[in-house]
Amino acid sequence: MKRRSLLLQFTVLLLAGCGGPSAVTQDIPRAKQGASPGAAATPSTVALAGNAFITSAPSGATEIINSNGLANWTSPTTITSAWFRVNAAGNVTVAMDAKLAGSASSTVRATVNGTPFTVNLAGAASKTYPIGTVNVAQPGYVRVDLQGVSKSGGYFGDVSALKVTTAATLNYANDAANYYWSRRGPSVHLGYTAPANTEYFYNEVTVPAGQDKTGSYYMANGFGQGYFGIQVKSPSERWILFSVWDADNGAKTTLVKKGAGVVDNAFGGEGTGGQSYLVYNWAAGATYRFITRARPDGAGSTDYSAWFYAPELATWRFIATWKRPATSTYLTGVHSFLENFIDTNGYLERSAQYGNQWARSTSGTWTELTTARFTGDATATNGQRMDYAGGLQNGRFYLRNGGFFSPYVPVNQSFTRPATGVAPAVDVNTLPQ
Repeated sequence: MKRRSLLLQFTVLLLAGCGGPSAVTQDIPRAKQGASPGAAATPSTVALAGNAFITSAPSGATEIINSNGLANWTSPTTITSAWFRVNAAGNVTVAMDAKLAGSASSTVRATVNGTPFTVNLAGAASKTYPIGTVNVAQPGYVRVDLQGVSKSGGYFGDVSALKVTTAATLNYANDAANYYWSRRGPSVHLGYTAPANTEYFYNEVTVPAGQDKTGSYYMANGFGQGYFGIQVKSPSERWILFSVWDADNGAKTTLVKKGAGVVDNAFGGEGTGGQSYLVYNWAAGATYRFITRARPDGAGSTDYSAWFYAPELATWRFIATWKRPATSTYLTGVHSFLENFIDTNGYLERSAQYGNQWARSTSGTWTELTTARFTGDATATNGQRMDYAGGLQNGRFYLRNGGFFSPYVPVNQSFTRPATGVAPAVDVNTLPQ
């Protein structure tokens, strides 16, 4: 997960929660301003490298999106889709920057929000080819699909960008250094305020049917030093994942013990630490329960433990206990998040509901947490992607991202769910070890 951006978001969350003059206000996403009425419109360049995906392709397809855009375009059944967002209804004129390699000419179909246009390409030099104009009925994302029709040689062409002309303000990924992150899509978070000396945190997560896309991480129980939740690793494998970062001074987190069938190893890439996971075929539509515990060991380290309850098993499963050195704390910064970790799947929508959050103190008192602060990462706050939402749904909090949906829900606001008033029916002293 995006550790640096997440830590920044929860620093912002704590500041915003203080209110008054120091409170953080809503970030205004950066946008490309359209032409004013009556002015000559200047086309905006929407690079496919940061805004397009291969959304349909046959087995063995060669098409890719690379730093130059769409390349290796050979199959007439492959569909490449690009998106940009307009903030107002009105006419939108689209063209594309393309060149031919391996063919003297080709014909392609460009479909803009469902309206098809035929585009004829010719010559090896890069040119801007007009596509057409559509009327967009309301603010939101505009989708452009590209599909080959015919070609004189082996390739339909290389497409680097769309050229978009409109009076509306546009949002699209324009930070080339961070196209990987914009293609992954915005990560969104829920931050809860737990009492001091919280030893246990309890949460429940439901992934609606059809929202369990490959590459999704539905993180239930995050805290200042790690996180715990469920993932879709591939079409055939799902994980229950519990990870704890190494200490701030670089000292390594070590495994104390783990549950049956749990795999443990070190992780890297976005921070380093200890990772433990159980391969488990959890199901969309079911509600899963999560408990994390933090307990200082009295010798300068803290032990972090995690348990997972599956309704189909009707029992708690112990995942692992990790010891983090140079740390002496109970649970702080408790939160949940939703993210996509496969950039080529960043066009797929996912969502989850998070409900019935409770914190248990060292004295054994349960406190219900009914308020959550909704935040997003830099991909969201910088306007690189605006397909994100969060809030209340069926009495629970929810998070949603990906899929280029509209409208979005602004980040940096708090939501309060109805209290259940019923503490978790679990005896933490008898949880399996």
